[in-house]
Amino acid sequence: MASKPDEVRAGVELSSLDSTLFDGAEATKRDLIDYLDAVADRILPGLAGRPLSVVRVRPGQEPFMQKNVPKYTPEWIRTVELWAQSSRRDVRHALCDDRRTLLWFANQRAVEYHPTLVRADDWEHPDYLVLDLDPPAGEGFAAVARAARLVEQALRDLGLRGAVKTSGSKGAHIFVPLAGATADEAAAATRAIAARAERVDPDVGTTEYVKDKRGGKVFLDSTRAYGSTVVAAYSPRVRPGATVSFPVSWDDLEDVDPRDFTVRTVLERLGDADPWASAMPERQRLSDDLVAEGMEIPVARVVAMHEGKRRKRERERKEGR
Repeated sequence: MASKPDEVRAGVELSSLDSTLFDGAEATKRDLIDYLDAVADRILPGLAGRPLSVVRVRPGQEPFMQKNVPKYTPEWIRTVELWAQSSRRDVRHALCDDRRTLLWFANQRAVEYHPTLVRADDWEHPDYLVLDLDPPAGEGFAAVARAARLVEQALRDLGLRGAVKTSGSKGAHIFVPLAGATADEAAAATRAIAARAERVDPDVGTTEYVKDKRGGKVFLDSTRAYGSTVVAAYSPRVRPGATVSFPVSWDDLEDVDPRDFTVRTVLERLGDADPWASAMPERQRLSDDLVAEGMEIPVARVVAMHEGKRRKRERERKEGR
């Protein structure tokens, strides 16, 4: 006999609400559900219609990324099948289109929400290009803020504008909404913008993909393209304190501490506002010159892969293999 749920919301049975969310969260499963329910109208626009991956945390287990929906997923949840090159199989992703679906995922202890930059019905035209700023070990958000200013300058020089949010961890994401760009064009423009930002101050930011070659600089990651995902604005993270990926204004960037944005503090800060929607510029077109510039820049991930193979061959040569 099935146990009685603690609560029912939007037709979703919720259980074990007073259990600890994860070690170090300083929050319960109820805190997660209450938070996501309260921000549903603000997080859903970034999730709806987009293939979704989530990070779940079951009691006593390590967090895990879930892309393929489980067999017990309710049939009222919309899904889409996509070919996964890494596993060479079709993966059935959920489309989190409404509050009911969001609550179901929350009850499954899905803490993080990572949608694709493209919609399931238009895979060839991403809605955004994204620069992911990743600080080196031991550096705080001040370094990220300095690097974000490089990207801001590069965008300004191109007549483009972006919105910035914390990643919910140590870094930041800068989103530039696009109009009419193909996946190849968006990927190329992202590389070109990262390279331009690096040139603004190469002592602060780097496009070097290999970690041990970054020289203590912030990584200007231009590889979020094609089918890549980026954690949604307002999504919680599996991080100490259950932090949240939160929008910040360019004016306040230097005063931000990402640890201040948690599932317990964000609602009071937000009130009825939606700073992510308010900060997002209108869709913008990419110039042919910018795209052409980016087409000449190798994909950092591919360069790093070849470098890794070269290093392996060198080690084997020295070891006499």
